[in-house]
Amino acid sequence: MSIDSILPAELVTLARRVVEENRAIGRRVALAESCTGGLVAAAITEIPGSSEVLDASFVTYSNEAKEALINVSRDLIETFGAVSVAVAWAMAQGALAATGADVAVAITGIAGPGGGSEKKPVGTVVFARAEKGKDAADVIADKREFGDLGRGGVRLQAALCALELLLPEAADA
Repeated sequence: MSIDSILPAELVTLARRVVEENRAIGRRVALAESCTGGLVAAAITEIPGSSEVLDASFVTYSNEAKEALINVSRDLIETFGAVSVAVAWAMAQGALAATGADVAVAITGIAGPGGGSEKKPVGTVVFARAEKGKDAADVIADKREFGDLGRGGVRLQAALCALELLLPEAADA
């Protein structure tokens, strides 16, 4: 089946799996996106039937939006930086709490071309997944260094990783 999409085929293909596999088990998902700017939600909503799976998506690009929309504390951002496991985890927990979703994935990173540092170079992206009914202390997070693939390249790789985290088997890994 061919989908008329402006998005890369690999992104749409993986989003289709996310929708189909989560729909099959009756699981609803939510997103908190920063550096991907809604790209993950856009990929999911390319798929017919995505409304049965996607509960909500927050594009919390600024630190203020992270605080106001998904309850990430300013202290956490100031202490660890917006691109950190702590903030990604708080984003995922905040998205889960603000929605009726069963699982939430958060993405925060540095897509470039600027904004990087020696400790957090361009291409650094942090992901976290929170699940309803799971112990919040059981942090499921991952920091990836994609390198300077260009802004679009970093955002694409980040979106693909986030979609992988939304697959039901990721919960069993």
